[in-house]
Amino acid sequence: MALFPSAEWVQAVIVKLNSDQRYAQIAKNWEGDLRYVVEPGGPLKEPMWIYMDLWHGKCRSGMLEPLDSEIKPAFILSALYENMVHILKGELDPMTALLSRKIHMHGNMAVMMRNVPTVLDFVRCCREVTDDTL
Repeated sequence: MALFPSAEWVQAVIVKLNSDQRYAQIAKNWEGDLRYVVEPGGPLKEPMWIYMDLWHGKCRSGMLEPLDSEIKPAFILSALYENMVHILKGELDPMTALLSRKIHMHGNMAVMMRNVPTVLDFVRCCREVTDDTL
């Protein structure tokens, strides 16, 4: 279990994704890396970028990304810290957040919508390793 957002949380998510058989099965066709931009709010005073390279049910790498990173991920999801916390606590459905623009997405929306089960199971894995938030 780990504190969101932190490098330890990113590593815990990677371990979870790479060891979770349910996620491996549901995400077996997913191809695409992503960046989560956690916008300041509440106790988070500066933006944080979290990068994850997801490929066929595994996470090949992940990190807290420098804000000047030159990585060009397939998807960029950004949200206020509070909205991310509500998703991680199960108080806000991730797809509702996306459709209501509480999360903003850059990338192929059609791919995202065709892979809703993958998105939801990814969030489940993140929830299961989140012990607390800032």
